[in-house]
Amino acid sequence: MTVDLVGFLGVVLVAYLVPGPDFLVVLRSAAEHPARGRAAALGAQTGLCVHMLAAALGLSVIATRTPVVYDGIRLLGAAYLVFLGVRAVLAARRAARGAGERRPREGTARGRSAFTQGFLTNVLNPKAALFFLSLLPQFVDGGGSPARQIFLLGTLDVVIGVGYWFALVAVAGRLRTLLARPAFRHRWELTTGWLFVAIGASVAAAA
Repeated sequence: MTVDLVGFLGVVLVAYLVPGPDFLVVLRSAAEHPARGRAAALGAQTGLCVHMLAAALGLSVIATRTPVVYDGIRLLGAAYLVFLGVRAVLAARRAARGAGERRPREGTARGRSAFTQGFLTNVLNPKAALFFLSLLPQFVDGGGSPARQIFLLGTLDVVIGVGYWFALVAVAGRLRTLLARPAFRHRWELTTGWLFVAIGASVAAAA
């Protein structure tokens, strides 16, 4: 397989550096606990694997060329982002009333919750499917199997993403000290909550 790996890696890195819904999910989770952030990151990359396999099998083409399917995924993704945002805003209001202390939960359950958030945020994002569908074929060598090459390039994308997210988690984990302050937590929950709602609304309104 002869591909421009340097060009491919450059495009992938730029794509990760542009903040999106999964960035916000990983950042929020990491601010609560590094393990939770890593779980959200792995969830996001697992969702990316779904898009990669769909692109390799040609399912992404069907989804993006069928308005009902595409719009259904888009609206589900938008609704989920709004749900996350509303939940964060409500948490901020509880904190403002002095009831913001969360009950401790089992670490494994917290990890599963973060993983699920990362997974759903990514797998319900039709732009991720379009990214794979429009980007990977540009680096596919016509002399080989397109499905195999898409799978290999997609796997490289996922591995790069894991490294990027884990680096972000290491940096964002320092926010935990600030989140221990009620006033900062209140502003943090409100800001990230409304960001989720705004992103969800923009996704729903997209043509």
